[in-house]
Amino acid sequence: VVVGHRALRNLVADHLRRYGLNGGSRVLQLVSPSFDVAMGDIWPTLAAGGRLVLAPPAQHATDDVLLELLRTQRITKAAIPPVFLSRMPPGELPDLTELITGGEALAPEVVRRWAVGRRMFNEYGVTEAAVTSTVSRPLTSSGTPPVGGPLINTRVYVLDEAMMPVLPGEPGELYIAGAGLARGYLRRPELTAERFVPCPYGPPGSRMYRTGDLMHWRTDGQLEYRGRAD
Repeated sequence: VVVGHRALRNLVADHLRRYGLNGGSRVLQLVSPSFDVAMGDIWPTLAAGGRLVLAPPAQHATDDVLLELLRTQRITKAAIPPVFLSRMPPGELPDLTELITGGEALAPEVVRRWAVGRRMFNEYGVTEAAVTSTVSRPLTSSGTPPVGGPLINTRVYVLDEAMMPVLPGEPGELYIAGAGLARGYLRRPELTAERFVPCPYGPPGSRMYRTGDLMHWRTDGQLEYRGRAD
């Protein structure tokens, strides 16, 4: 996937504003730099003048080790998958004010335990739209956690098979448009044309990415994940 600087710059601008990163931020980098999700940790933190704290290699990153790292390094922002959070006790982490999760189903019980005393967000994203495509509002423990709405300068559409918007509560396929879009697949023009399609709801010549994921709009204006369409 060919992701341009414009898309990455938009991700950085969104995260700087959304998560309040600054020179005093201490951000955990849990995933390998070879994984695209790491871009959401690395570049916004460096752009803010904050500090990146590298987690130990995966084979050594046990629950106890991560909790100790969060505590001793006084981490202020961390992105941790639900599978880790479901096993780990929240403990005493007064410095952790911003907790991000995503990438898999998030149970309300995990939100109930981890959202106390901090802002917790659920992210959804695809590589074809610069890693992060939507972010929830700060989560509460009531009901299924949503995946929120689009990043700045991006748009999302939930469409039926006729490419028409569906009503709130009805499932449809998620399409992503705007500044976060990748250019396409390297040396794969047919696949690029199949997945990056003309956007009938944007400026002339604009495109949108067909994710293959089913979503529905909730009554609070946030998206909820429903599964795969294919």
